[in-house]
Amino acid sequence: MSNLLTTTTLNRRRMLQISAAGVALSAIGMNTRAFAQSGPIRWVSPRGSLEVVDDFAYWVAKRMGYFGDLDTSVEAGPPDATAAIKLVDQNQSDFGYPSPGVLSLGLEQGMKLKSVFHIMAGDVFDFAFQKGKAPADLKGMEGMTIVLGSAGWQSIADPMLAAAGVDLSTIKYVEVAGWGQSLAQGQADAALTWEGLRAQWRGQGFDFDYLLGKNASVFPANSFVVRAKDLDDPALVETYTKYLRGWSMGLEFGWLNPAAATQIAMDEFPGLATQMDPATAVESLMQQSGLMHAHWDKRGKWGLHLEDSWQSYFDAIHKIGQISQPLKAGDVVTNALIDGANDFDHAKVKADAEGFELRDEYKAVDIAAIEATL
Repeated sequence: MSNLLTTTTLNRRRMLQISAAGVALSAIGMNTRAFAQSGPIRWVSPRGSLEVVDDFAYWVAKRMGYFGDLDTSVEAGPPDATAAIKLVDQNQSDFGYPSPGVLSLGLEQGMKLKSVFHIMAGDVFDFAFQKGKAPADLKGMEGMTIVLGSAGWQSIADPMLAAAGVDLSTIKYVEVAGWGQSLAQGQADAALTWEGLRAQWRGQGFDFDYLLGKNASVFPANSFVVRAKDLDDPALVETYTKYLRGWSMGLEFGWLNPAAATQIAMDEFPGLATQMDPATAVESLMQQSGLMHAHWDKRGKWGLHLEDSWQSYFDAIHKIGQISQPLKAGDVVTNALIDGANDFDHAKVKADAEGFELRDEYKAVDIAAIEATL
């Protein structure tokens, strides 16, 4: 691995050190004012970039007016997996979007956070391998070198592997900015990725094989978190519920008409057209939308947490020592805002989605063909 540029080999101590490190407040131009809703509701991406279709529900809600009179803002956070929760904890963002692993690290450090809206109800995380080199299952990854885009992502990979019976002491993690390229060049055995990015990588010419988390894992994935104390303020609860209602409407719009939601998201970032053609972009969105709609027979509402799934996850990470004290899902997640977030005119959203005017390149996308590959 010595030929990887700007990489860091990770072990558990290194991962926890990085996760515990502070985030420079100037990283995304934030000031230190407390949020009493004197400014926009701020949401910070965990990816370090907004130029993706992943946040389509937000862009749909903005375009279609689903946030009403709320002032909202989304920003690209520092490329540190734990940045989004640190910024929430430090009163510099209202909403973070961490994986359960990253959230658990924040809770371990004493952050008083609560998950209020479960976006990714199925496990969105996958492992990529060079063509023909994927093992039959996660257990077959024992002894592998895995590249990560951020050190904090080890908290995502470890529980998945441990649940499959992998001896974590045999796994070598390496942090590298261009982790997909590193895998393509044969500089690692596997790379952590996720639904949506899987399609984007294919659009960039990375022809990988995959083990898909939605098939290999029963764990939950990313959710929206806020400061726990904010839920004691009725005015903030009302504002946050209205905000999440906008996201719910955007999610439903995207589920009903993925091509339209993709066109809206792509319009926000014209540069994405150089990375993904319309079909690839729609596939990326549909990969994610499927996870957002996961377990619908049990959930039936956007954002609803399944506590048993979360509890199984917390039990697993405690078992491997990722957290030192057991966590109760009921203390970490809440569905208190979900009914309000789903209280909208579904017929209107359906009409909006079905009536949205697509450009010819999006009309040409074969939705049924994409569905067959998911």
